[in-house]
Amino acid sequence: MIKAGIMGGANKTAGELIRLLVNHPDVTLKWVESDIYAGQSVSSVHQGLLGESDITFCNGVDLDGIDVLFMCNRYGSSRAFVEQTTLPPDLRVIDLSPDFRMAGDHDFVYGLPELNRRNIVHDCRHVACPGGYATAILLAILPLARNLMLNSDMHVCAIKGSTGTGSTDNNNWDYSWQNNNMTVYKPFAHEQLGEIREVLSSVQMSFNSGINFVPMRGAFPRGVLAAIYLDSTIDIEVLRKLYDEYYDDHNFTFVTDRRPDLKDVVNTNKCLIHLERIDGKLIITSVIDNMLKGASGTAVHNMNLLFGLHERVGLMLKASAF
Repeated sequence: MIKAGIMGGANKTAGELIRLLVNHPDVTLKWVESDIYAGQSVSSVHQGLLGESDITFCNGVDLDGIDVLFMCNRYGSSRAFVEQTTLPPDLRVIDLSPDFRMAGDHDFVYGLPELNRRNIVHDCRHVACPGGYATAILLAILPLARNLMLNSDMHVCAIKGSTGTGSTDNNNWDYSWQNNNMTVYKPFAHEQLGEIREVLSSVQMSFNSGINFVPMRGAFPRGVLAAIYLDSTIDIEVLRKLYDEYYDDHNFTFVTDRRPDLKDVVNTNKCLIHLERIDGKLIITSVIDNMLKGASGTAVHNMNLLFGLHERVGLMLKASAF
């Protein structure tokens, strides 16, 4: 059994990760750290885990007693911990914060399996999980970058659910304001633009086009829907073949002939992608669950790869279609 520990265990992302790990057939969850809630039961914060786990939050970590460490910390905390701690040489570390997503003075591999699966399987101990927006957008356009087809500016409109905040407070938005409401935030300046551009430039070295990204918050709990369009004269059947070939041996990303809905993927680790050409524009729709494929599901996916398990173990999840 893989022995796991979780740091920063009180936020929504960690709650979803705990749910996955306590139901994973090859994992024993040894401890969940939270200095704020130390001594309290995990289910007192993540109430959906009542009856699923009797673990209590601890204050402090025992790295020698685990095989894999998941870090669900706030921005900056993961880096500070790694810099101040001597990590056991055989310990696998999977970071869900933004601290190690960009290349730099660290050995974390960018943990998008559809891009770096070979590196994660064969030559990796530390993995940085991508952001939710970055996951949805990159999966939508990686086949184009792989075939050197990103040669015009991209326009991206993406909307995510309220759980994207990652807050420890489960009522962090006032319902009367959130309900029946939407808002634009950080237009053309979202922090995940950096990782998106860095990945695309590493895949297509000639890439220097603009990414005009307008993110929005929606009045629903879970999911990311990204609509991307760019100039294209390539026949749609040719493009579909490129996408089918790219994702043919991947277990969670699928190309569909119809425009996908969020409910097709919510509560799963899947990404659905749809392609269409209209008046010289290629329009790509990509949908994921931001808490799973956009965070904790990909963390477990990466753990499976690090320990030689099949990618889908512990992640055979059905969408909430109703």
